[in-house]
Amino acid sequence: MKTLQSIARIVLGAFMTFAGIGHLTFHRQEFLAQVPRWLTHHSDFMDLIVLTSGIVEIALGIAMIFLWKHQKKVGILLAVFFVLIFPGNISQYTNEISAFGLDTDQKRLIRLFFQPVLIVWALWSTGSFTKKNSTQHD
Repeated sequence: MKTLQSIARIVLGAFMTFAGIGHLTFHRQEFLAQVPRWLTHHSDFMDLIVLTSGIVEIALGIAMIFLWKHQKKVGILLAVFFVLIFPGNISQYTNEISAFGLDTDQKRLIRLFFQPVLIVWALWSTGSFTKKNSTQHD
């Protein structure tokens, strides 16, 4: 089980790092679609949100891969990050904004159900669901 969790943690870390790089470069416009419209309509601030979240994603992705001694803390941080960005996915759905191939209400709605999967993935792959043993160090 530990090996499977480690593989899942590294795959998620690589995915997050890749997504973060996309925020800063080739998918920057697509990620603008996920900035909640209730938050701002100012294009420079929206771009700052995309860039900042990209940097956070890269940091969390690298931490998932390399900070294995702190994997439970990193998993919890990543799960919290997934919760914090969820309003962007809701905004994309409610405002009918097409991005990343999500060009119908049905596709955007289905996407909403993947956020909990990412949260569970972050927590499970880092062992954050298990109680900390008093003899273990996190």
